[in-house]
Amino acid sequence: MEKRVEAIADMNQDFAQWYTDVVRKAELAEYAETGGCIIYKPYGYAIWELIQKHLDEKLKETGHENVYMPMLIPEHLLQMEKDHIEGFAPEVAWVTHGGTEKLQERFCIRPTSETLFCSHYAKDIQSYRDLPKLYNQWCSVMRWEKTTRPFLRGREFLWQEGHTAHATAEESLAEALKILDIYCDLSSEVLAMPYIKGQKTEREKFAGAVSTYTFENLMHDGKALQSGTTHDFGDKFAKAFGIQYLDKNNKQQYVHQSSWGVSTRLMGAIIMVHGDNNGLVLPPAIAPIQVVIVPIAAHKEGVTEKSQQLQAQLSKIARCKLDTSDKKPGWKFAEYEMKGVPLRLEIGPKDIEQNQCVLARRDTSEKITVPLDNLEPTITETLNSIHQNLYNKAQKRLQESTHTAQDLPTMKTILDTTAGHIKAMWCGADECELRIKEEATATSRCIPFNQEKVGNTCVVCNKPAEKMVIWGRAY
Repeated sequence: MEKRVEAIADMNQDFAQWYTDVVRKAELAEYAETGGCIIYKPYGYAIWELIQKHLDEKLKETGHENVYMPMLIPEHLLQMEKDHIEGFAPEVAWVTHGGTEKLQERFCIRPTSETLFCSHYAKDIQSYRDLPKLYNQWCSVMRWEKTTRPFLRGREFLWQEGHTAHATAEESLAEALKILDIYCDLSSEVLAMPYIKGQKTEREKFAGAVSTYTFENLMHDGKALQSGTTHDFGDKFAKAFGIQYLDKNNKQQYVHQSSWGVSTRLMGAIIMVHGDNNGLVLPPAIAPIQVVIVPIAAHKEGVTEKSQQLQAQLSKIARCKLDTSDKKPGWKFAEYEMKGVPLRLEIGPKDIEQNQCVLARRDTSEKITVPLDNLEPTITETLNSIHQNLYNKAQKRLQESTHTAQDLPTMKTILDTTAGHIKAMWCGADECELRIKEEATATSRCIPFNQEKVGNTCVVCNKPAEKMVIWGRAY
């Protein structure tokens, strides 16, 4: 698409600067005085609210309930599960004083809430009748990241975190996989983003988990993004925290748990998957404004009144805004393109005379003339078409940016020259995974559920290999 907005960098020349420009110029967020944190501006927060609304409904449909845990975690709680504390220790922010008095025990600002839920479950679960516990929390967390970028990696970010307790190992694993499917549906059906789902390697799994599952999206610049994860904890946390229940045979058993979450990182993914050189491009399902009405020659008789009538009509089927500001139409066009509004409706005196209007698509820049009598079904069909087109474009890019490598030098060359995902066989050895990380500066994204045989030997050591792994450089 031809670049028409000079306020942002060219994404093909400086992708990192383009990303920052879009975040700010589309009025999604602004840097805060608190280092490493951002201010979510109304337009950006509205996108998060729409994502949250969809996911919250899906979780409640599957029996999950929302709760809220404290922000502060006593240090002794955080240290009860050894692998967990070791995984999060470098990112923990500590509260050491209450007012002017030094605290007897430090509190960490939650980097995640497993320990709080475990402490609660140890007191709240007594019998098999108390199970399962299907809890979810919407909150913010803090991780003291050294390098930050809006939405993608920040010291404080918004998310949901689910924490469940079950009677058996089979149930906790089924829960982790069920939530992964809900996340994947969110990615494709709401955010128009194709994904690869699979299991994380031992090296990349969540600290303290038995197994971690992920859905990975590919960004426009060929880098991967871990957009969400689910974890099966088995009974590891239950044994550390003493979470037991009396089963139907009056025997004490440890519960099995799962944990899972997605965050405002999804907003970064939306920007980098769908955006272009004119700014943000939003999938209709999470666009705060789905249709913007721009009157042409608004000073002429009947134009404003007709625009108001159309807004009232269309607000029944879409999130519709009427811009009656005194800005020139060209300025309005550029502004709403930058904000990624899926559809722009233009109407002026000649259109009114002919009982028609003009619809402009953000995704293709195509303009069509539509009879007003057929406007509502046309808008509904076009919004659906925009979603499908965005998904198809991203799917095409994913396919074209997925390569195969039989050896480590080839993998490195591909990553250095074309970027994207690499399919390669892996023997399962930790030392081979570490060599890829050190020599190709790539990580294992996942062991995909949909396995392909792209070779017979490990990409590093040439020993027999059964697992095909997706590798890549990631945010």
